[in-house]
Amino acid sequence: MATVTFREERCKGCELCIAVCPEKIIILAEHINAMGFHPATVVEMDKCKGCAMCARMCPDVVIEVVKEEKPA
Repeated sequence: MATVTFREERCKGCELCIAVCPEKIIILAEHINAMGFHPATVVEMDKCKGCAMCARMCPDVVIEVVKEEKPA
């Protein structure tokens, strides 16, 4: 399992992360951030595989993906 964090205050809502997410779990939030954009957010965190495609695609580096290691 992985945890995805968006720095919502910096997100421009470009939707690039939405386009590359293989699990299709990223959407634009209904609220508007301080810059006037709908920021991206994850709706079903438990389905995230931690591939970090969203973070690699983000032009503004607003996404952090932390993949949790399973105990041996």
